[in-house]
Amino acid sequence: MQGRRIILVGTAHISKESVQLVRRVIENERPDQVCVELDRQRYKALVDERRWEKLDLRQIIRKKQLSALLVNLILFSYQKRLGMKLGVMPGTELLEATRVAEELDIPVELCDRDVRVTMRRAWRSTSLFKKMMLLSAILASLFEDQQVSEEQLQEILKGDMISQLMKELGEALPELKTVLIDERDTFLAEKIKQAQGRRIVAVVGAGHLGGIESTLKQSHECDLEEINRIPPVSPVWKWVGWAFPVVIVGMIIYIGFNQGPAQAGDNALFWFLANAIPSGLGAVLALAHPYAILSAALSAPFTSLTPVIGAAYVTAFVQAYVRPPRVFEFQGVAEDLTSLRRWWQSRLLRIFLAFLLSGIGSMIGSWVGFVEILSNLRG
Repeated sequence: MQGRRIILVGTAHISKESVQLVRRVIENERPDQVCVELDRQRYKALVDERRWEKLDLRQIIRKKQLSALLVNLILFSYQKRLGMKLGVMPGTELLEATRVAEELDIPVELCDRDVRVTMRRAWRSTSLFKKMMLLSAILASLFEDQQVSEEQLQEILKGDMISQLMKELGEALPELKTVLIDERDTFLAEKIKQAQGRRIVAVVGAGHLGGIESTLKQSHECDLEEINRIPPVSPVWKWVGWAFPVVIVGMIIYIGFNQGPAQAGDNALFWFLANAIPSGLGAVLALAHPYAILSAALSAPFTSLTPVIGAAYVTAFVQAYVRPPRVFEFQGVAEDLTSLRRWWQSRLLRIFLAFLLSGIGSMIGSWVGFVEILSNLRG
């Protein structure tokens, strides 16, 4: 490639042998630059093992990022459990690449796309049904006792096995494969192309090898700006978000004009109770603080009439404020996530429970209220 040599090292993120391979290749090749399949955020997360303790949950809730944090914690828990069984934490081989490069005074380039961009693009590209399927699979993975040996990892690392796995992902969830694999292959390859020096070592997950090799062979440059932006929410969804409350309020006003203020009041009261009771009950099932339960019940009838914020976030914020999690709970969250009992014992996980269950209750209540009010239009 124009007098340059690019050495791709495919790894498994929870493999001892991958860690040893990375060190051996970099020490033997002594490249001009080492490229690593990490972005700034993931690199900081690997370096700072106590990162969870520094989270400001209330700030995360204000930014409506609690669901994303829960998914990240679940994925972290799954990888950590596999890593503990094999004696190496996920991503150790990537961190090892940066350490070896630092020891040898070799520049390091973090070549991956910002993980936040990847996650948001993936979420926006997936249909509601497939989102539900994916979340169900992720939650189910928490309670699986996955047994993986180094020998099995080596089988997975073989080219034919990787190709088969990529093919199966593409068939099951083509939108996700495009964002999580194909786009990142392109991004990583272009960043590797831009690396300085004539001899480059790039350490990437084995699943990216084929795509990166293919892109590196192309003579033209790919447009990174297009795959590095978060697509805006469709205006249709904004209209849908506001249409629901407008319809509810409109139906109650219509009932008032045609059947009298008393009937309108009865329907408004039904809406209030239909939202308040299941949302508050969800918080009760989460064993939330009484203030959080009250917040869930009182906020649900009103937050259901606006797409700006939901009762789940109000409940979670109050729970985090009156029962803030303890430091040791952040340290053991990966293990706590795998035990149903600990979800109710941990202050940290109880915030997520309050968020999930009150949100489900509010959703159920909204539809019950809608159906009831709709059936009363004709008196």
